[in-house]
Amino acid sequence: MLLCGLFILPLRIILFMIVLLVSWLVAAIATCCCPERNEKPFNGWRRKVTQSLISTLGRLLFFSMGFHVRVEGKPASPADAPILLVAPHSSFFDAIAVIVSGMPSSVSREENISVPLFGRILRALQPVLVSRADPDSRKNTIDEIKKRATSGDWPQVLIFPEGTCTNHTCLISFKPGAFHPGVAVQPILLKYPNTLDTVTWTWQGYTVEKLLLLTLCQIWTNVTVEFLPVYVPSEDEKKDPFLYAHNVRHTMAQALGLPVTDHTYEDCRLMMTAGELTLPMETGLVEFTKISKKLNLKWDNIRKQLEIFASIAGSCKGGRIGIEEFARHLKLPVSDVLQELFSLFDRNKDGTIDFREYVIGMAILCNPANTEETIKMAFKLFDVDEDESITEVEFSSLLQSSLGVPDLDVSKLFRDMDADNSGKISYEEFRNFSLNHPEYAKLFTTYLEHQRYYVYMLEKEEEEDCVMFQSAANIICPIDNEEEKITISDKKED
Repeated sequence: MLLCGLFILPLRIILFMIVLLVSWLVAAIATCCCPERNEKPFNGWRRKVTQSLISTLGRLLFFSMGFHVRVEGKPASPADAPILLVAPHSSFFDAIAVIVSGMPSSVSREENISVPLFGRILRALQPVLVSRADPDSRKNTIDEIKKRATSGDWPQVLIFPEGTCTNHTCLISFKPGAFHPGVAVQPILLKYPNTLDTVTWTWQGYTVEKLLLLTLCQIWTNVTVEFLPVYVPSEDEKKDPFLYAHNVRHTMAQALGLPVTDHTYEDCRLMMTAGELTLPMETGLVEFTKISKKLNLKWDNIRKQLEIFASIAGSCKGGRIGIEEFARHLKLPVSDVLQELFSLFDRNKDGTIDFREYVIGMAILCNPANTEETIKMAFKLFDVDEDESITEVEFSSLLQSSLGVPDLDVSKLFRDMDADNSGKISYEEFRNFSLNHPEYAKLFTTYLEHQRYYVYMLEKEEEEDCVMFQSAANIICPIDNEEEKITISDKKED
């Protein structure tokens, strides 16, 4: 590869730059006097320039980089399939699908328009722009895709439904945006059948510059673009974009011979957040789509929980929480009640809690237990003298007895709850702390369940003892009926 690079690389760079500059010039002419966000599709000479001249230059651009493109299947017309879906998305080189499929529009970040040279070429494709600064961006993007897919005037819309690059060993969850219009789609498969992989661009891999350099140094780089038959949705799929996305992904995975996984782009964002919080990046892999749908959780909520999890697991190896860290977080000692709560979080029983288990535990164990009724009941139990406040003596006394730790120091936990430093905890302070720390609610209900079980067992033992006592008494001393029998027999003798 080194010898090839020495001879081929300079020629390819020169040819690449020439084609890129010509493409930029043509794109600049095609988009002259046009706004960045086009409300109308190109017509006349602008569309011809885009779909013929820029398409030819695009093919030449990939040829200059040494790409050998093989096309399988037949591209569908805009009338048959207004939306094109490309997977797996593994590289910035996947733009080859745009060129091969006839220069359709695409969905792109708004910032990409500002990239030198490439931004102007992207504008010529009239992309659907996504703005991260706009809180309504997701809704606006879906509406724009619907408009273009159903109008009949716009070119086809090409979408990478995974929403991020992967290592192309599986298909992650498809985002539902492409499936909301409920129109027919054409799946497009991308394959890079090369001995040396110089194209895969993932979160923890080579940079764009390194991948580009390695690819340019190859004699050639093979890529296969396969057009599958048009997928026409059923009535159920039209009504449910998630079902539609799931079924299309299954079809594409079968054609590729790849497994599927429920990870999404949001998992990648959580991975990056985990890295920023000095946790292993894989900590953020929670299968966001599945977990958010089942537990009705938003990304912001899970991110906030990741920050809390990081504060607990920061000192642990592997980004997992052990019983000691769990107890330290709750500012309580390890006890039977605490161990039982820990085991409820530890779903796979490996002695640790990972982030996914933590999120599920908070959602199905702690949050449902953290009701107004539970908070009021807990406050009444702590408020021994019923003066509408809890002193540190009352607080520590109940915790010591409930956890079975006579020398328990709860001063730090008490200070955290005593927001105004008055030396007493009011109901509002107790309630606010409980709502912000729902794990204590589950700890409290677990304690109550222990107490109920203890009382139940005591009552059961007392009943058993009573039955045994009566049985023993009947054996040792005859019952009243026997006395009556003796009296009767005496009368007969008289």
